[in-house]
Amino acid sequence: MAPKTIKHALKDTLEDLSQQNFRKFCSHLLDRREEPRVKLNRVEGKDFLDVTDVLVSTFTETRALLVAVELLKQIGCTEEATRLVKETGQPSKPDSSDTAKPSSGAAGGSTMAGAGSTEKHFVDKHKLELIQRVGNIAPILDELLDDEVIQQELYDKISVIPITQDKMRALYSTCLKASNKCKDIFYASLQKNERYLIEDLQGKE
Repeated sequence: MAPKTIKHALKDTLEDLSQQNFRKFCSHLLDRREEPRVKLNRVEGKDFLDVTDVLVSTFTETRALLVAVELLKQIGCTEEATRLVKETGQPSKPDSSDTAKPSSGAAGGSTMAGAGSTEKHFVDKHKLELIQRVGNIAPILDELLDDEVIQQELYDKISVIPITQDKMRALYSTCLKASNKCKDIFYASLQKNERYLIEDLQGKE
C-alpha cells in the first residue's frame, strides 16, 4: 500500500482518537513552548479537520508530523504515534541538518535552509512570484502584526499602500530581511491565506 500524505495521515489519526485523548492532544499542542506557538482561538471548539489544518499551516507538513508524534507520545498514545509514522513512510525524527523550527514545505520541499546550507528559504526562492501573485494581503498583515513580526507603525504604513504588489515589496524590504523565523511565520500565513498559490509554487520545485 502506498504511503499516505502527511496531512491525510494526520487527519485519520486525530479522527481515530477518543474524545478525551483528542482534548489532551489539543491541550498539549497549546502548551508547547517552542516557536511557532499555537493560539487558543485556533484550536478551541475545533474538530480533527480544523486541528489538522492548524498543524500543517503552523509547522508545514513535515514538521507537523514530528510535532504530532511528539504530542501523541506525551499523552500516552504511543501506538497511534508509531502507526502515524508508518503510514506516511517518513522519519519520526528530524535530520541532523534539521532545526527545531519549521523546515519543510507541505510537499516535502525545504522552506528554510539548514546551517551552512546555500539553499534559499521558500519565501526568498519564490520572491518574484509571491510579489506578483499574492492577493489576500490584509489577513496576512493582520497575522504578522499579531505575531509581532511587524510593529503597529510599519503595519499602518504598509496598509495604506494602494497596490498589493507594493505592499509585498515593502514586507520584503523590511521584516522579511530580519530572520528566518520571520519568514517561517510569513510562510505559515501564506499557507493559510494563499493555499492554492503556495501549492502551485511547491509543485514547481
